[in-house]
Parts: sequence; structure tokens; C-alpha cells
Amino acid sequence: MAALSQKAWLIPLLAGALGGIPGAFAQEGGRLAPVYDRSGMVQSSEAAAATSSLDSRVSRLERLMENQALVDMLMRLDGLQADTQDLRGNFEELVHELDDLKQRQRNLYLDIDRRLRQVELALTKVQAAPATATTPPAAVPVPASAGTNMPTAAAEAATPLAVSAEPADPAAERAAYQAAFNELKQGRYEQAIEAFETFLQRYPKGEYAGNAQYWLGEANYVTRQFKVAEREFKAVLERFPDSSKVADAMLKLGYTYYELAQWDDARKVLSEAAAKNPNSTVARLAENRLQKMRMEGR
Repeated sequence: MAALSQKAWLIPLLAGALGGIPGAFAQEGGRLAPVYDRSGMVQSSEAAAATSSLDSRVSRLERLMENQALVDMLMRLDGLQADTQDLRGNFEELVHELDDLKQRQRNLYLDIDRRLRQVELALTKVQAAPATATTPPAAVPVPASAGTNMPTAAAEAATPLAVSAEPADPAAERAAYQAAFNELKQGRYEQAIEAFETFLQRYPKGEYAGNAQYWLGEANYVTRQFKVAEREFKAVLERFPDSSKVADAMLKLGYTYYELAQWDDARKVLSEAAAKNPNSTVARLAENRLQKMRMEGR
């Protein structure tokens, strides 16, 4: 009895504890709810508040970083657009300058062609005047027997003064030369070769004979008939030493020797062309070819 009286105070306590169990099950869905002391509840609230503050700060930083990335992208896009506009402007300027150069080149070509025609006409008038005023030299007589037996080409060679005794028609000569030169300009080299050969047969000492001889060599050079071109360019130097095409013929003769792998002849002729025509395009081109030969070990 004494023991029961001593433990009687435990009964209300156990009843209270057992009475709270159904409520706990109800709150936790049949599971025992965790029991926190007062200090633990305070600590949990502080941790939750810190976590919430950290999440908000991280979210704000993420938004700021996203905004900064967008700003950077926009700035880069603006820079690319500006560069594109600059490039477009430069391209348009280059196109305009190219068009101007083409127009200037076209005008220059037309002006040079016009001046050349004026010079040719002036030379024709100057040379035609004394030809009509002076008495032509007498033709060298040819024996009748020799004249009947010799071929036509040999007869012409035997009587050069007889060929030039009768002055040629300047207009016909100029038309024949222009027709042959037009063939060359159009790139019809075979026709040009034939036309220049015919011209030189008809007008061996005509006004345009030196030019025709040079262009004959040029047509053969372009068609890579280098041995023939060598002969024709030499003919300019030998038969027409006073022609305006002598310097060009010397330069092209050096080029022809180069193509024929005759290095010593090429070096000699090109050096002579540069020495006889200082400060000219012929000299510059000759020096360039000589420099190329030195680099190739020729």
C-alpha cells in the first residue's frame, strides 16, 4: 500500500502522455510527430529564414547576370552592325573607284587612238608632198632574157628601185595596214600574219612598213612560232633602223631568245635594249626579264 501511494503521482502523468498520442497520430497521418524542444524550434526558424534570404539573393544575382548578358549581347550586336555598315561603305567606295578607273582607262585608250590616227595622217601628208614634187629615180634596167626567166619575187629583189619608183597610193597603203592591224587587235593572228606579209610585199618601203614588220613578228611571237618571230624582229632592226618600233623589236627579240632558251643572246639583247633606251618602259621591262633570268640561274 505504501508503494502504491508513492507512485500514485505517476498515474496522471502517464494518462496525459497517453492522451496526447491520438492527437499526434492525427496530425502526422498515423505517424508520431517529432518532438522539438523550445530551443530547437527557435534554431529551425532562424535556419529557414536564412535559407529563404539566401535563395532570394541568389535569384536576384541570377536575374542581374541574365540582364548583364543580354546587355553584352546587345552591345556586341550593335558593334557588328556598325562594322557591317563600315564594310558596306568601303565596298561601295571601292566599286565606285573601280568604275572610275575603267572609265579613265577607256577614255585614255580612245585619246591615244585618236592621237595616233592624227599623227599617221600628218605623216602621210608630209611624205606625200615631196614624193609628188621631186622626180623619182630612174629604174635600173633589167635584161630582157633575165626578166623572162627569173621568178617574180627574184625580179622584185633585183630591181628594188623600180618597185619604189612609182609612189604608192597613201590612202590604199593606210587602208591595207589598218585592215591587217584590225585582224591583230581582234586576235585573229593567222589572218593578221597573212595580211601583214601581203602588205610588206606590196609596200616594202612604205610609210607603215616598219610597223607592219614589227607586228608581223609580234603575231608570230603570240602564236609561239618563236623561230619565225626571231627572224621578223631581226628584220625590223636590219631593214628599218629608223623606225619607231626598233626599241620594242629589240625587247621582243630578247623575249624570243628567252623562249628559245638562248640565254646568252637574250641577256645580250635585253642589256642592249635597256642601255639604249634609259628611263623608258622598254628599259624597265628588259631589266625585269634580266632579273628573272638571274633568279632562275640563267
